[in-house]
Amino acid sequence: MEKVTGIGGFFFRSKDPEALGRWYAENLGIDPVPKDYDTPPWTTDAGATVFAPFPQNTAMFGDESKQWMINFRVRDLEAMAAQLRAAGTEVDIETEVYPNGRFATCKDPEGNPIQLWQPA
Repeated sequence: MEKVTGIGGFFFRSKDPEALGRWYAENLGIDPVPKDYDTPPWTTDAGATVFAPFPQNTAMFGDESKQWMINFRVRDLEAMAAQLRAAGTEVDIETEVYPNGRFATCKDPEGNPIQLWQPA
């Protein structure tokens, strides 16, 4: 069977796409979509990606109106949390350490849930 090789993009609605794109660039280092084909897009490090549909009534995403949550791999969870907090974003680091690593949650300025994952 032919399989996809990874995620080529993540597209979602936004009240203010330019401002939200700037927030992701300034706070998480995600380059904005290039305006031409000569500029390379944001490139991720190779690593595991979990693709997991959840039940409609999950509490995992917080606000029930949110239909998705993105998980970003990070090298240093404490440093990323400190960086986000310094920029005014509330971050909750889970106290439990799992066999696959450590996790934290936060929200972008439009309230979209973000999970941060430092692999073990």
